[in-house]
Amino acid sequence: MDQTTTLRIILIIAGALLLFAIWWFGRAKRPEQGKRVEGRRGETRRDAGRIEPTLGDELEAEVGDAPEAALPEGAQSELELIDDATLPPEPAPTATSQLGARSEEKFDRIVTLFVAAREGRLLRGPDLVVAAEKAGLTYGHMHIFHRLVDGRPDQDPIFSVASMVQPGNFDMATIQTMETPGITFFMTLPTPVPALDAWETMLPTAQRMAELLDAVVLDEDRNALGRQRVAHIRDELRSYDREREKEQARRW
Repeated sequence: MDQTTTLRIILIIAGALLLFAIWWFGRAKRPEQGKRVEGRRGETRRDAGRIEPTLGDELEAEVGDAPEAALPEGAQSELELIDDATLPPEPAPTATSQLGARSEEKFDRIVTLFVAAREGRLLRGPDLVVAAEKAGLTYGHMHIFHRLVDGRPDQDPIFSVASMVQPGNFDMATIQTMETPGITFFMTLPTPVPALDAWETMLPTAQRMAELLDAVVLDEDRNALGRQRVAHIRDELRSYDREREKEQARRW
């Protein structure tokens, strides 16, 4: 073996020993490892090196743990506004008017007339309101129209007007889109005026509204109101008034 080969073997062994020594001492524990080194505000080095959760982690934890009802006040109000915006607006409540209210529920008889739309047509809400005003009717109790005693609105109505469609009232919140095949005129006897006088008030009003609405007047059987039927009703109401006068005289 020549000197060159021997030198190479020695260098290889020395290099291997050097690498082993570096590996061995690298495994040895550092002096500061395992010691509680104080950091700022009493934190240890181990605490200082801890990885804190991020804002995203905190929000995820809060949302995951919080019940649905535990929404922030501001967020809750925003959700309510969004929900309300998707709903149709509710009509504003209207106070119940006592105009046209009867003082007693008892009555002897009901006399009715109908004003009906012509075939293939309907009566529109806005037209009804205008016609009722022109005919001297007052919107009031039960959300229907009434004919009141002149100068005495506190008395019972002479007669009232309702829609032929149940529930019969005229809802002013939806009057613009309301349609009905007709309206009902009715008077409950006794009225604050003699029955014949009440009839002589109701019939011209029904005829006037029929003219304004391009409609037709029908009797209680929903037949065309003719002169013979009108005369018969007058006779019946005249007899009714006579009987009431006799009854009142007996009471005196």
